[in-house]
Amino acid sequence: MNSEFIATLDYLEREKGIKREILIEAVSSALLSASKKAVGPARDLRIDINPKTGEIRALANQIAVEFVRDVHDEILLSKARKLKPDAQPGDIIEVEVTPRNFGRIAAQTAKQAIMQRIRQVEKEMIYDEFKDRAGEIVSGTVRRFERSDVIVDLGKFEAVMPMRERVTTEDYNIGDRIRAYVVAVENGARGPEIIISRSHPNFVRRLFEVEVSEIADRTVEIRGIAREAGYRTKIAVFSANDKVDPVGACVGMRGARVKNIVRELNNEKVDIIRWSSDPKEFVLEALKPAKVKSLTLDAAAKAIQIKVDEDQLSLAIGKRGQNARLTSRLTGWEINIEKDESAAQVFEQRVTQAAQALANLLKVDEATGRALVKGGLANIDGVLEVEPQDIADILGIELEKAQAIHDSARATVAESGKNLATTTT
Repeated sequence: MNSEFIATLDYLEREKGIKREILIEAVSSALLSASKKAVGPARDLRIDINPKTGEIRALANQIAVEFVRDVHDEILLSKARKLKPDAQPGDIIEVEVTPRNFGRIAAQTAKQAIMQRIRQVEKEMIYDEFKDRAGEIVSGTVRRFERSDVIVDLGKFEAVMPMRERVTTEDYNIGDRIRAYVVAVENGARGPEIIISRSHPNFVRRLFEVEVSEIADRTVEIRGIAREAGYRTKIAVFSANDKVDPVGACVGMRGARVKNIVRELNNEKVDIIRWSSDPKEFVLEALKPAKVKSLTLDAAAKAIQIKVDEDQLSLAIGKRGQNARLTSRLTGWEINIEKDESAAQVFEQRVTQAAQALANLLKVDEATGRALVKGGLANIDGVLEVEPQDIADILGIELEKAQAIHDSARATVAESGKNLATTTT
């Protein structure tokens, strides 16, 4: 038992980093409870363990007396003087009271106490080591799955990545090496628990701090991050140094820096935006590459109304509204994007005017005039340049009616010419 006990202490001290004194104290406490049953109601019972030899003894205090009445509390004076030659009646003598079968009890109890203490110490070590590491990036190996949670081996300890902290577009397999952000270290009822995340916006922040030296030394500042994990991230950067391009610093030479980050994020799209104190300028930057036609700011409601051309609408809003949504989160303003109708309105107005003028000249209704204009025949000259059959095809009418319109156009032009000649004469 002794040699095995010492070997166990050596192993645990070396491999687990648990001090021998802590383990011996745990075993002593456990043995004290176990030995009370075997020894009986001894006075001031304690367990003594030799840390070098592993010898275990049960010791108790007894009163030296000439006549023993209570074997648990008293010791015969003659026996007391063998332990302490100058013992006198009434002296307190420490006596070994180790039971004969104590070795078997000690072995079983020591094993249980050590295992229990190991678990307790490991939990304490987890908390002590990680309590100040919240907000850092750690690396580990996917060890197993518990329901929808991923358990990651960090070396000495394990961390849990709950379903809410996973990236929906990522698949994890046992043995995969992953990096993650330490969200919190919670000291709950079941002991300390390290919560990690790959979907947290600050995971991207920490990756940029690691990859971009200008951010690490605070030449470039990250002023905001908006993220939809697995799909897209917008990050706003700023530098007080006019000689430093914050966007260029984050992108890196030939995009090397941002490529490393995108690779870690499994090809998640990352937009790096120049931060501005001017909300209009900031929003315009955040919406790029979409081109904005007009922008109206409502400071009271903290809302911005944006108008874009029709061909820019889907780009500005983004897939499932993602671009507009992330821009709103990043800037802190409510973003409303709509198609600019002004150009269409001007065009429609011109079509209406042309249709009315043509209808008056041809003596037809406005609907027919509009159909002719939309068919490319915007004036009398246009009507005369085509054949009656072309007019019939445009309007979807019989050839006779188309011929009448064509004749009306010719008559109108002739009448105009006659009027012009009369005026000249």
